[in-house]
Amino acid sequence: MAATLVDFYINVVPLAAWTSYKESNSISAIIWIILLVCFGSIATCAYIFIQLLNLSPQESLQDPIYYVLLRHEKRDGMQQKRQNSPVVVARIAFSILGCLMLGTLIYTIVTDRSPFRKDLLTPWMDATLVDFYINVVCISVWVAYKESSWISSFLWITFLICFGSVATCAYIFVQLLQLTSQDPLYLVLLNKDDRKQV
Repeated sequence: MAATLVDFYINVVPLAAWTSYKESNSISAIIWIILLVCFGSIATCAYIFIQLLNLSPQESLQDPIYYVLLRHEKRDGMQQKRQNSPVVVARIAFSILGCLMLGTLIYTIVTDRSPFRKDLLTPWMDATLVDFYINVVCISVWVAYKESSWISSFLWITFLICFGSVATCAYIFVQLLQLTSQDPLYLVLLNKDDRKQV
């Protein structure tokens, strides 16, 4: 259960980072992050639902994922002041989180054997797994949007399902490697075509 909770909360980190970027008001960002931590996928789904409701009819028809991912002033063409990008810090953070989960997984397997035992499937474990995989579905939609081929999308989504937050951190790290240290961090959200437009 402890390893599953670590896995769950590491997967909450990219969702919380996106929410923090998306919210222009730091108080609402903090409230949403607390909701993500406390209520998991219920808060994730509610937040995404609200973002979808905020789309204009034109945005909904054009590319809803693009418009849901970006902060509102970015998609209106307004540029924020150029700041130093925390791309390198994000690379380090997601590599550390991935290694933390990999270490947790290895330690748990060595000390407690296989996680696929019937005695481990308690009602709370079942609920945590459902919660975890709903968040994985949300991240998988983003991966499918980002990837240029269905084969790479399928492979990455399979890795997300099988390896959880280790695969999430690996995917985000690979995406961060495609950015320069001068690029704004929000570009990691976009696929290559949309990145060129921005």
